[in-house]
Amino acid sequence: MEKNNEDTLDWAGTPHWTFLSNHAHVLVCLARDPEMRVREIAARVGITERGVQRILAELRDANVIRATKSGRRNQYEISRTTHLRHQLESHSTVGELLNAVSEAHYATNRETRTSARRKARQKSKGDPTRARSP
Repeated sequence: MEKNNEDTLDWAGTPHWTFLSNHAHVLVCLARDPEMRVREIAARVGITERGVQRILAELRDANVIRATKSGRRNQYEISRTTHLRHQLESHSTVGELLNAVSEAHYATNRETRTSARRKARQKSKGDPTRARSP
């Protein structure tokens, strides 16, 4: 039986839900690593391997992804120009969705790294924003 995110409780004991579907979570995993194994996708998304296999088959059938063998692994290519399926989002593409999710993630990490580098430089060289006394 597939583990469902709605059945998971958070730290306060209330049901946990997310804004994105498991299909979107699988796509995010594949966008980050096109050779990610089914087992790792399942662990990251919080569903069974069988659930991931079903989602991958549905995404292939809808021409959202294409799988090619790379040795013993599959390499997935995402059709970023495919439009989202629900009428409320059909004006947007899979690529736009992935960019929106990824940009927020990478922008936050980039800001954190930049801030950490700036602090390290200031600490090692002294704070360049302070006025030096003669």
